[in-house]
Amino acid sequence: MSTQLPQEPETESEPETDAETGSQQARRMREKAERRERTRTEETPDLSDEETRVIKVFRYDPEVPEKQEPRFDEFHVPFEKGTTVLDALIYARDTYDSSLTFRHSCRQAVCGSDALFINGSQRLGCQTQLGDLDEPVRVEPLPHQDVVKDLVVDMDHFYEQMHAVDPFFDPDETPADPMVEQSQTRANREKIKTSTRCIWCGACMSSCNVAAGNNDYLGPAAINKAYRFAMDEREGSEKKRERLEIIERENGVWRCQTQFSCTNVCPKDIPLTEHIQALKREAVKENLKFW
Repeated sequence: MSTQLPQEPETESEPETDAETGSQQARRMREKAERRERTRTEETPDLSDEETRVIKVFRYDPEVPEKQEPRFDEFHVPFEKGTTVLDALIYARDTYDSSLTFRHSCRQAVCGSDALFINGSQRLGCQTQLGDLDEPVRVEPLPHQDVVKDLVVDMDHFYEQMHAVDPFFDPDETPADPMVEQSQTRANREKIKTSTRCIWCGACMSSCNVAAGNNDYLGPAAINKAYRFAMDEREGSEKKRERLEIIERENGVWRCQTQFSCTNVCPKDIPLTEHIQALKREAVKENLKFW
């Protein structure tokens, strides 16, 4: 005797119309949004008994019609000694709005990815103590750069300027033995030491009024990179001459107006303006001829 259940006769179902499909999709999207809002409300912690700080964060998203108009969102974040602006942003994103967008990586002022405009000055979010700032703490993307979304700016032009000075080492000759290092005197190392600290954050470029008005200007970061190699005693003579030719062009060192804004905002305390002036002197000496 067979134990298989009798099969129901198959009937053809009528295909859903476009209107029905659209209606069901809209309903599912509404239900999803409601669940997300309920979850957000349930998970939002009660900060009434904790010390908090208020941050106002720039918001902009060109891909979402209702977010194409720039605005500021206000977040209340818990505060204790040692809390940084980056900590506050991460808390706001993870707790209140997962769409809040910003760059960060090492959290130790090494990667340079979280350079922001905080209370009117270029700073690293991970290096800036929340307790040192007046409330509300205003967090914006770096000025003079195109905003991609929220606090993220397009860094392509900055990288192009950095690469324009050929930021690599090119000696005339190297030791025959690949295991032998190319020596450098202690004095020369001290001379270029601070210039090697650059983390490519773009804070100096953003603060420079000349760069803001002249898109072709190399900018302080790129010129500092040129200084790092041109002043290295191991640099090849021909390459140094080529590098000086690059930085003494119309949009090179002579565009600098010595405002010190780049030096003031550098998170690694690089004397950028001094390096630019030193390269001006080198360019002049290179062009002097005595006969």
